[in-house]
Amino acid sequence: MNSIQKKQIVSTFDILGKVIAVEAFGNGHINDTYRVITEGEGPDYVLQRINHHIFRNVGMLMDNIVAVTNHIRQKLMRQGVTDLDRRVLRFLPTHAGDYYFFDGESYWRMMICVADSESFDVVNAKYSHFAGLAFGDFQNMLADIPVQLGETIPNFHNMEFRLWEFREAVRGNKAGRVNEVGDLIEAIEQRAETMCEGERLHRAGLLPKRICHCDTKVNNILFDHEGKVLCVIDLDTVMPNFIFSDYGDFLRTAANTAAEDEPDLSKISFNMEIFEAFTRGYLESAKFLTNIEISHLPYAAALFPYMQTVRFLGDYLNGDTYYKIAYPQHNLVRARAQMKLLKSVEACMPKMKEFIKSITN
Repeated sequence: MNSIQKKQIVSTFDILGKVIAVEAFGNGHINDTYRVITEGEGPDYVLQRINHHIFRNVGMLMDNIVAVTNHIRQKLMRQGVTDLDRRVLRFLPTHAGDYYFFDGESYWRMMICVADSESFDVVNAKYSHFAGLAFGDFQNMLADIPVQLGETIPNFHNMEFRLWEFREAVRGNKAGRVNEVGDLIEAIEQRAETMCEGERLHRAGLLPKRICHCDTKVNNILFDHEGKVLCVIDLDTVMPNFIFSDYGDFLRTAANTAAEDEPDLSKISFNMEIFEAFTRGYLESAKFLTNIEISHLPYAAALFPYMQTVRFLGDYLNGDTYYKIAYPQHNLVRARAQMKLLKSVEACMPKMKEFIKSITN
């Protein structure tokens, strides 16, 4: 798609200012994102092409996002917050009043670009504490949202479902790669029973579902230039789920001493300093947690590298149909990196339980 076509799509939304340029922006795996630069002192914008092969109900997706951002905005206004467009995302309607535009092939949306902000792929203990506070507060603010959110990706963090998908990928062997990953398949199956405990607790009525972000990577938080959290972004997966989703997936990236696709496994371990900082912040702000939820936080820390091992390897076996890849073995490298992280988390389990017990008592 050329610059003129992108500007034509931008023109369907109710924006201010003359568009100077539309440039590629960010490094997300799923959606295509562009920064819309405008003339003068008005805001810049972010244009996204929604991956409707993954988010198949775009209407529900945008209803969820608008409901969540409006609810948070109203709460921030009542708290006296003035820089609202830096503290919560604001999505723009089209001239027809819709929050997405369909061009005949693709779905598009537009939001105001959060000014003077930055994101990080790796954070230190200080930022992790801020992030724990932010995600706990995010859940708190949405605890009383007056609408029922839909599941934008059904069974997104359902471990039983992910294992079913994975076993189908192994059985189908579409890309002819099963024989080269037998060690990973065995490691996944050895842990399968333990890692499905969340679903069993829920069926027993012991584990509630709450409104969660469900994709709490480090780079889904925007910070100001002084290192303080501004807002949570990338809201496509905000939906009902176990709190393990927000807690565990943050640690999967932030407490990893290397990138999620690091090929040198010797560089990968679980950073207990980041774990302690994030956990302390999260428990300070997420006061609604039950004893079951708190006691299973170490389980959540292990669950998400396990789940991503399952998902990356499953995608590799299916021929790389879900995640964007930079080279043919990319998903396999990701899967092996996540398994190494999982093993490090497992080794830290006693220390994690001891730390949580010490700060909750």
